[in-house]
Amino acid sequence: MELIAAIPLIGGFLSTVIPFLVVLGIVVFVHEYGHYIVGRWCGIDAEVFSVGYGKPLKQWTDKRGTVWQIAMLPLGGYVKFVGDMNAASFDDGSMAGMSGEEQARSFPAASVWRRALTVLAGPVANFILSTVVFAGLITYNGMATDVPTIDEFRIPVEAPYTVRSGDEILAVNGGAVTSFAEIYDAMDDLDPDADITLTVMRDGERMDVLSPYLLPPLVSGVQPLSPASRAGVKQDDLILTLGGEKLTSFDGLREVVLASEGVSLPVTVLRAGEIVELEITPQITDTPTADGGFEKRVMIGVAGSLAFEPATITPTPWTALWRGFVQVGDVIVTSLNGLKHIIIGTLGADNLQGPIGIAQISGESASQGFLNFIGLVALISTAIGMLNLFPIPILDGGHLVIYAYEAIAGRPPHPKVLNLAMSVGFVLLVALMLFATYNDIMRI
Repeated sequence: MELIAAIPLIGGFLSTVIPFLVVLGIVVFVHEYGHYIVGRWCGIDAEVFSVGYGKPLKQWTDKRGTVWQIAMLPLGGYVKFVGDMNAASFDDGSMAGMSGEEQARSFPAASVWRRALTVLAGPVANFILSTVVFAGLITYNGMATDVPTIDEFRIPVEAPYTVRSGDEILAVNGGAVTSFAEIYDAMDDLDPDADITLTVMRDGERMDVLSPYLLPPLVSGVQPLSPASRAGVKQDDLILTLGGEKLTSFDGLREVVLASEGVSLPVTVLRAGEIVELEITPQITDTPTADGGFEKRVMIGVAGSLAFEPATITPTPWTALWRGFVQVGDVIVTSLNGLKHIIIGTLGADNLQGPIGIAQISGESASQGFLNFIGLVALISTAIGMLNLFPIPILDGGHLVIYAYEAIAGRPPHPKVLNLAMSVGFVLLVALMLFATYNDIMRI
């Protein structure tokens, strides 16, 4: 995806829009296909499967009679089932003109549980996509070995340092470590300006070796739309100086940023062996805290990591899928926690991203590489699945609430009540989208 901006006449606006449309197209297609395929399994026929809205650009009809189309406005999609006459998907009298065979395979005539399964299938399809994508990324990147082992250093390591790739780290300055997390913890108690002694296992022999500090100001990731992203900081940059101060640790980088109070700072980075001079302006950002809350902190939007790539193993497919499933759950919990804090006022509502913000994030993720872009697909797919389960009329979750009422009461709500609920739900969604879009514009 990083090649998009390099194609002649494609850059700037198009390098943002194209990745956004690709992400949206994938996520929407999977969501609607979930509705379609489960509806078909439940004996409900589809008249139209549309990717996009408006005038069809390309159409074809399958052997079941379903019209598949790509429409002019690529900002969503839909499945129109037989008898699906309105947003509430209830019979408004139009089915009276259908034959008995058409009615039997229509959506309104299906049992409550079949309609509920068909509606639920859209969000579930999004969660399945996210789980598979996360699992694929985990399989590709591998899982860290049980014994913390160095794969490859990400910073220059020359004499007098004697640590090497392939070393299994057993102790740091005499303190035993059994995991990468313990190596992180050990760095907190060490002087970043002093060399350290690692006890390692090398070729079956235990030995002490000299190593540089293992938590340097190394950029392992850049948050889209962050000050670092706008300044041109890239993944794998080693930040040498910030605001004129020489840096030897990521904690040192953090301290300089916090002390900057948002003032623009010159930054020097080592990138692929070359010195690059940049300018960065830290900004106040709502940041998650350990207790699940948020606090405002001056940040630049970079993540740090160890000075080396950890050695990894390839997980089994089942392990990767389970970890992908857990990651989907983590995204949902984090999103809901953020929404809760927006509602109670401890997190600014300006953190809501609208279509413009999502498009910008898509473009930046694509420019950072294919894996980052694929990861964004999984994140947005999870968000779309979660959003659609909210119990708001017109969304899938709202439909499920209506079906639950029908199952309990033995009859659907009155059509006037349904129409009113759908209208209110539509207004709420439009208002939310307009507010999020306003936030996007104010951030530009």
